[in-house]
Amino acid sequence: MSGEDGKQGPLARPHGPAGICSLGGIGGRLPQIDAGQDAGSRRWVDSPAMADQTTSVKPPRSADPDPHYGARYYLHGCGPPYERNEHWLSFFEQIADSIVREFHPSTVLDAGCAMGFLVEGLRKRGVETFGIDISDYAISQVHESVGEFCSVRSLTEPLGQRYDLITCIEVLEHIPPAEADAVIANLCAATDRLLLSTTPHDYGEATHLNVQPPEVWSAALAREGFLRDLDHDLSYLTPWAAVYTRREEPLPETVRRYDRSWWHLRHEVAEVRRALLEAQGQLAKVLSEQGEGAAGSKRELEDQREEILRLRDLLIGKDAELGTARGRLAALEDKAQRIAKLTDQIPRFLRIPGAYLLKLRALLKG
Repeated sequence: MSGEDGKQGPLARPHGPAGICSLGGIGGRLPQIDAGQDAGSRRWVDSPAMADQTTSVKPPRSADPDPHYGARYYLHGCGPPYERNEHWLSFFEQIADSIVREFHPSTVLDAGCAMGFLVEGLRKRGVETFGIDISDYAISQVHESVGEFCSVRSLTEPLGQRYDLITCIEVLEHIPPAEADAVIANLCAATDRLLLSTTPHDYGEATHLNVQPPEVWSAALAREGFLRDLDHDLSYLTPWAAVYTRREEPLPETVRRYDRSWWHLRHEVAEVRRALLEAQGQLAKVLSEQGEGAAGSKRELEDQREEILRLRDLLIGKDAELGTARGRLAALEDKAQRIAKLTDQIPRFLRIPGAYLLKLRALLKG
């Protein structure tokens, strides 16, 4: 991806911690981006220091080795715009709080500081913090309160001084593999403690030239004398964020620390699995009880439906009987009316002969 006004180079924080701008806040889970692409579109790591890993390494994405990190990139290259707003300021304020609380640094370098939000947050908390980034555009957007402490530089160059802590958040995946060893060496030469977060699976970003699983970076840092600090959990930043500390310790001590962490995680996984199985059992029981209740309700509903059908048929039959009765009643009423008319006519016929009979009787007497 390119922009019209950005300086070319391998280093930038295009979208904060691993594309978190799509999450809207701290603590959200990062999107799992499908890396399903043609095999020809990627190549294996050709860095001499990384090529001898026994761990399976996904080939880095082949892309423009000098992407632009200008205004267009920050505006369109990472989902929601990466700019000075309440969301990003609040996010880095909380990250600054966590860094001060956990590490108590006096001096910090944010390697790949983009627009300097973390530099600003740490300086508000009294930490002498500096930032560098390869993007002229990003540095031009740094707030005036920390402008003098942020500059355009490349991590392929020696950093020149030492810091209590260096933060490198979602930067290494932008470094071409051929330059990765030099960048790691420069970071490690300037501090004894490195806070590192680099996405292990976001192949969808065009400028991600060197996406690697965590063990690859851990091995590269181990060659510089840095080992993972197992006592700090940085999952509030990203699921893969970690702190690496320069350590000179006997191998048994290293094994002890890693075994302690391994056992804790194994125990936690076992407890989570047990709780999950119990929850699944309870859910199955609830569903079974609901199923039995539903079956009983279904039978009751069917019985009620059959009763309704029976009553409907009975009503139809009674209605038919009522119609028949009404027909018979009408016929009887008609017959009764005809009889009444005949009854009215009978006396009239009988009166005519009676008159003649009276006259006959009178004549006979006279």
